[in-house]
Amino acid sequence: MMHAEFPLADTNWEPTREFWAGAAREQLLITRCDMCGRYVWYPEPPCRYCGGTRLSWTRVSGRGTLFSWSVLHHAWIPQFAEQLPFVSGLVALAEDPAVRVVSYIVDCPIESLRCDMPVCVVFRPLRFAGVASSVVAPMFVTER
Repeated sequence: MMHAEFPLADTNWEPTREFWAGAAREQLLITRCDMCGRYVWYPEPPCRYCGGTRLSWTRVSGRGTLFSWSVLHHAWIPQFAEQLPFVSGLVALAEDPAVRVVSYIVDCPIESLRCDMPVCVVFRPLRFAGVASSVVAPMFVTER
């Protein structure tokens, strides 16, 4: 069931509640398997490496590299129309490049984006037209 403030993230949804709580404190949190120590993203057990069923939220550096990206020019959902064009990127985290987080790539000319370029996390409010509230979200900028 869609929550009332869609397309904002549902910050109370159990599997990602700690992720959003960390973002509100400007911390990037990723789950780590208590059994093998590997980072696990998406944050639901079992661990895909060892099958462990306990994951703990761990603060990561927020540094990584741009694995892939897409420039969006069409709003498939009307609430995104005011943000066009924008870049949705897949960031490989420095702690484990196999862990990739999807988010916005901001404050960077689109034509300058390159695979493997260093990026770091920033925290910005995520807002949508017609939605009264906002959510602080991790986004990525190129490292200078």
